Amino acid sequence: MAKYRKLSRTSSQRKALLRNQVTALLNHGKIVTTEAKAKEVRKIAEGLIALAVKEKDNYDTVTVTAKVPRKDKDGKRVKEVVDGKKVTVFDEVEKTIKKDQPSRLHARRQMLKVLYPVKDVPEKAAGRKRNTKNVDMVAKLFDEIAPKYVNRNGGYTRIVKIGQRKGDAAMEVLLELV
Repeated sequence: MAKYRKLSRTSSQRKALLRNQVTALLNHGKIVTTEAKAKEVRKIAEGLIALAVKEKDNYDTVTVTAKVPRKDKDGKRVKEVVDGKKVTVFDEVEKTIKKDQPSRLHARRQMLKVLYPVKDVPEKAAGRKRNTKNVDMVAKLFDEIAPKYVNRNGGYTRIVKIGQRKGDAAMEVLLELV
């Protein structure tokens, strides 16, 4: 018996398709796809969510001092003349950061192997580069998705059959996070 569905694609195409659909599922919370694809995406997505739930609280909070450039009211860096050269003025600021334990760092890297980078485009300026934001999908998994499923042992996704697709009569399903 096969370990996975081939989905009538070469291995590189299949891997790209599944990565894309897993990323879309975790970003939007639900996707519409065929039944066979949904069952394959479910395997990968549930593995990632289980990893996030396991490593969710595995970090240390550390206080560090960082040099931050001083800014004026317009948001531009303040410059100062020292020995005839213009030099940026820096202030020292204390920040608290999360420092991953080795197992959480490994989990983060495993997730990055599967997930594609996501850009969030605002609806008003669709098609413009301005105001687009890069979404950190791994941070979203750890901070938003994993806390919802802490008391749940698997079964993080649900497949709901919609009906047959008009063109080729393939069974379409809604794959969503529970």
